[in-house]
Amino acid sequence: MKLLRILIASVLTVSPCWAQDLSKVPPANYDESKIKPYTLPDPLVFNDGRKVGSAKEWPARRSELLETVTREMFGRIPNESVEISADTPQIKTDALGGLAKRKLVTLHLKRNGKDIPVDLLIYTPSQATGKVPLFMGLNFNGNQAVTNEPDLPLAKSWMRPNKNNSVINNRATETLRGSEASRWQVEKILKNGYGLATIYYGDIDPDFDDGFHNGVHSLFRDPSQQGRTADEWGSIAAWAWGLSRSLDYLQNDTDIDTSKVAVIGHSRLGKASLWAGIADPRFALVIANNSGCGGAAIERREIGETVFRINTAFPHWFSLNFRKYNQNEAKMAFDAHSLITLVAPRPVYIASAEKDTWADPKGEFLSTVGADPVYRLLTNDGIPVKEMPAISSPVMGRLGYHIRPGEHDVVAYDWDQFIAFADKHLKAK
Repeated sequence: MKLLRILIASVLTVSPCWAQDLSKVPPANYDESKIKPYTLPDPLVFNDGRKVGSAKEWPARRSELLETVTREMFGRIPNESVEISADTPQIKTDALGGLAKRKLVTLHLKRNGKDIPVDLLIYTPSQATGKVPLFMGLNFNGNQAVTNEPDLPLAKSWMRPNKNNSVINNRATETLRGSEASRWQVEKILKNGYGLATIYYGDIDPDFDDGFHNGVHSLFRDPSQQGRTADEWGSIAAWAWGLSRSLDYLQNDTDIDTSKVAVIGHSRLGKASLWAGIADPRFALVIANNSGCGGAAIERREIGETVFRINTAFPHWFSLNFRKYNQNEAKMAFDAHSLITLVAPRPVYIASAEKDTWADPKGEFLSTVGADPVYRLLTNDGIPVKEMPAISSPVMGRLGYHIRPGEHDVVAYDWDQFIAFADKHLKAK
């Protein structure tokens, strides 16, 4: 409940447009005995009731399911293309004490006379003799937060206020430098032969509800437009779209093997990494860490954060259609396991934390079990167990999962498992 109080306080203190009325949202449930009976939709059944009979039929079923999830949950990404240009990269060949080659480049996403600058930070092992596989993800506090390097510029985009006052007037300060270093474990990544590319998620779309006139949404909207259509994309889809545009740029980077890029995210950015992996098949592997409701946790369980609460506290994250399922999850024609199947046959890793009850660790595991039949059909491999594994006992097939001790975070133990899973599927590819 402490986490819940912190969440509500943060929502109510950012700005008037965040002052959503949570009074009608029921208190969070953490009692398994209070879960209402439910049946998960079978991802291998077409809308007309036909059963998928072979792997050859899966693409048609996937297309049907993808359309439903797009319309009803994340929203449609505009069909119009954007121009992508880049400033000359700033390259440092002896970053991190000589361990890394560092590139910092500003991408420009342009359309209709508007220009959204996005700062992309790239580390690759300095001793690499060829192209390397890559982890790619969004960060919460700016690129300067990912390591303690003193010469990385502070993020310039809007930031959410925080409790330790390291954000002033919605802008980053020096106090944020290195604040996410433990979450990214850059040296561990590099020493295991991988690169890392990361972007401050607020560069793509600031994380507050302004009516979608800022960030990349503004590239596609008439300034006079008020509100959204029911199936228009929200911020989760925008963050995922930004990851894909950055992958567009990386196609020409001679240090990176872009056929071996793992997209990774934590919390709300774990939801974004999952959707990015669904929407863009170029991502070879998907990792969702503590992604909870709207990510890897089964919504029908209504444990911790629920559809009603997430749509109320963060009305800009999903499509308006998703609000139809507030306290009405049983009417959804999909659930979190459906999202995972949409990545198939590419590998997916789901990670939980024991004390992160808000994100429903058991629900995150059950979604991998629910996706297993599709993976078995397509690859004859899936999640190796049917019962939730013990703490710190990772399981890895084509689907992977672990639950570790501790809170809602990304820690070194998580990265040990992510790297092992990537070794299994990317380095052996």
